[in-house]
Amino acid sequence: MSSLAAVVLAAGKGERMKSARPKVLHELCGRPMVDYALDAAREAGAKRIIVVVGHGAADVQAALARQHDVEFAVQADQLGTGHAVQMCCDHLARHDGPVLVLAGDAPLVRGSSLRQLVENQAADQASCVLGTAVVQNPADLGRIVRDSHGEFVAIVEYKDATDEQRAIHEINPAYYVFHASDLVRALTQITPNNKQKQYLLTDCPAVLLREGKRVRALQVFDEEESYGVNSRAQLAQAHECLQRRIHLHWMSQGVTIVDPRNTYIDPRATIGPDTVIMPFSCIEGPSEIGPECRVGPFAHVQPGTRLDAGATKTL
Repeated sequence: MSSLAAVVLAAGKGERMKSARPKVLHELCGRPMVDYALDAAREAGAKRIIVVVGHGAADVQAALARQHDVEFAVQADQLGTGHAVQMCCDHLARHDGPVLVLAGDAPLVRGSSLRQLVENQAADQASCVLGTAVVQNPADLGRIVRDSHGEFVAIVEYKDATDEQRAIHEINPAYYVFHASDLVRALTQITPNNKQKQYLLTDCPAVLLREGKRVRALQVFDEEESYGVNSRAQLAQAHECLQRRIHLHWMSQGVTIVDPRNTYIDPRATIGPDTVIMPFSCIEGPSEIGPECRVGPFAHVQPGTRLDAGATKTL
């Protein structure tokens, strides 16, 4: 398999966050939400990550400066997702392999799901493989249109969709794998011919189809992975989802969490088996809790704490 590059879109202001801070730097379980997208890209196999910055570019670059596999492209004017990826064309000019594209405000995507897209693109030698999800309430997300044989036809943005298309529950959560040269060529052909008057990445798969290229749409993401964060309420929803994943992981490893709804565990923390976490405990990370410990109730485990086997931590 050719080396994988990733493009992470992180240029947006996030008007609904009502904040001077760039949206992707808002924290989720103690980390900037963009970090989760970067980790997922790495888990999928990315060796280079190009982060597209725009609003608050200096802040985002400073926050990611120590991540040595990250390079930056600047989108000075936010003219759409396609325009954002166009800013990466110089970075991709010599890349002869797959390119994973995802958003920096989608912290719930799993690297294993992205890896499925990467592997399918390689197996099919497709110009583009895009991931889809079927959701109960598709709201204003782009719809996946298929033909009578179930083959991908187009992504239709909600504002441009007909009533019939808006009734579709298969949506585009904006995860793609392109062959680099096909992506760069398709980006030269998209136009702002839509109600948003923007250059949209969602038009690239249709461009490639018109050229006779192989494009696949695979339903590999669950509804939770399709959640983006555009508001404080959605940030809280993502926090709840991530905490549930963390709790389930540690319970599967032999940790007792008496009251998960009233327990906070940082994703960077480690916990040994047969440890009991009592209600109203907060474990911040990175921290290390050994086996057979008892934490809480009302305990605050601060970052960098190390509890040896059998230790008790109260207030």
